[in-house]
Amino acid sequence: MKIAIPNKGRLQQPTLQFLSQTGIKPLASDERALIIPTSWEGVQLVLMRTEDIPSLVEAGAAEIGFSGHDYVVESQADVEEIIKLDYGKAKISFATPQSWKISSVNDIRGLDGIRIATKYYNIAKEFLDKNEIKAKIVKVSGAAEVMPSLGACDAIIDVVSTGTTLKLHGLRPIVDVMETYGVVIASRSWIKSEEAEKINLILTMMKGVISAKGKKMVFMNVDDSKLENVISSLPAMLSPAISKLGKNNAWEVITVAEENQLPEVIAKAKTAGAKDIVVVNIEKVVK
Repeated sequence: MKIAIPNKGRLQQPTLQFLSQTGIKPLASDERALIIPTSWEGVQLVLMRTEDIPSLVEAGAAEIGFSGHDYVVESQADVEEIIKLDYGKAKISFATPQSWKISSVNDIRGLDGIRIATKYYNIAKEFLDKNEIKAKIVKVSGAAEVMPSLGACDAIIDVVSTGTTLKLHGLRPIVDVMETYGVVIASRSWIKSEEAEKINLILTMMKGVISAKGKKMVFMNVDDSKLENVISSLPAMLSPAISKLGKNNAWEVITVAEENQLPEVIAKAKTAGAKDIVVVNIEKVVK
């Protein structure tokens, strides 16, 4: 089976890292290769343009794909967004020259006939129609932010992460058209495919990686007389696990804690009588 991933851009490296955490690692690093074998037998990575991935997954060129929510919407491909990823977050924004004295959709509505450069034709058209804005869409394949200074358009609709690129080109965002983020997609009929079992396993492992983010496993030893106090002080996904140690009247207690709560968890456990506290990373939490 094939997994389509971006061949370049802001989603490529986070996607490769995420796949590695899932256990799917590329076995070749040739930049010219478009189909790469992986550490999972029978699973290949296919490098494609990020914007093409939704349509190619719909067409059956790959069983699973990594793309942006914006490209799924723009392509109008009949695919299912199965997993929302925690990277690739950005906004699609309407931006104008900084010299323009406008600050809202109502102000934009008064600019009938303006030219808007964008690679998001369908998203732009829906935004303009919804807000009753009369404008000409200038379709470009990239670098929309430079188009106003070239005289090719008056404003743009483009992806904005930090806003730095807009400022460098004398632009500023006026209104957000939509939010975007990385997604894992598949054909809507994937569950009926010959690879359904393998696809389901891969998706389960991916979800396990996401569920484990920000969590730590905490081990500690506790004397019998202090066990109840320690357990009552601890968080857990269900409840702490305990097991009797071979010697002495002592127990091993295991719990899962959010990383940002770790100092408080450790402090409470020590105060309650825990000792020999060990904290380890969690790779996956499969539910």
